[in-house]
Amino acid sequence: MHETLENSTSSSLALASPVPLIEHPAQVYLATLSPGSRPAMRQALNVIARLLTNSSCDAMTLNWAALRYKHTAAVRSVLSEKYAPAYVNKVLSALRRVLKEALRLEIMDAVDFARAVDISNVKVTKQLRGRVLTAEEIAQLMQTCFDDPTPTGYRDAAIFAILRGSGVRRSEAVNLDLSDFEENTGAIQVRAGKGGKDRTVYLPESGLIVVSDWLSLRGYEAGPLLCHVNRGSRIVRRRLTSQAVLFILQKRGAQAFVANFSAHDFRRTFISELLDAGEDISTVQRLAGHANSDQTARYDRRGEQTKRRAVQKLTIPGQRKKSPLLM
Repeated sequence: MHETLENSTSSSLALASPVPLIEHPAQVYLATLSPGSRPAMRQALNVIARLLTNSSCDAMTLNWAALRYKHTAAVRSVLSEKYAPAYVNKVLSALRRVLKEALRLEIMDAVDFARAVDISNVKVTKQLRGRVLTAEEIAQLMQTCFDDPTPTGYRDAAIFAILRGSGVRRSEAVNLDLSDFEENTGAIQVRAGKGGKDRTVYLPESGLIVVSDWLSLRGYEAGPLLCHVNRGSRIVRRRLTSQAVLFILQKRGAQAFVANFSAHDFRRTFISELLDAGEDISTVQRLAGHANSDQTARYDRRGEQTKRRAVQKLTIPGQRKKSPLLM
């Protein structure tokens, strides 16, 4: 299959000369994304470019307007053999979006565009990804932080409190500044979240106490809400990266003997528990920053017990007469 893909391309897929950024379909597409989403989608475009040109081009040097159905169909075929359906579909979505920008920029013919994007997504047949963290697991994770009397322990507890208590994404958490947090109300302003949208979320009282404890050590000078703590336990007002938060979660998870989990599992837990508590899906959708309720529903990881409880609210009217067979 790799041989077929490489033979279906030619040097014509490489740009003959640099294109101004405002006329480059990949760059125009990436500019529509939030800063947190751009690296992942740029990487997805690089994967496509390397597949099509045997690694001689990347997203910025590939001539996207030259792509035809034979190229896009081959990309789908190769990716579906190597990667999980969810990742393949994400890459294909990026591919379609870039070709749409090429059409808008009038560097691709409408007929060629329609044919090139006429590729179906890969069917996802696996169970839903991720899981819900139990109350016991969250308590164990928090306790590992509380047992650490250093500023690192207070900072890590604040990270868990924000992820668990507000349902923000890992990238959104590290982008928070002190000015985005209202200590009196627990309000958190998420700026330029996924899709470039702003929203307001809130911490529960228990989470507010944890973050306030961290701020008592961090101080109230402007800068990132969550920042580095060096080996001498000195707080450095330098913003954490998403990768650094991942390492922190893995470290505390190992200390607490909690089975593998991701930062996004806190988000799944947040959404599932709010729905289980009876909150309407529209409110949960706004807190999660989803474009529609269908996205929110996909994060629902409530188990069979929830469905069983739901049907107990129904009644079947009427009264059966006692049968002699039951006497």
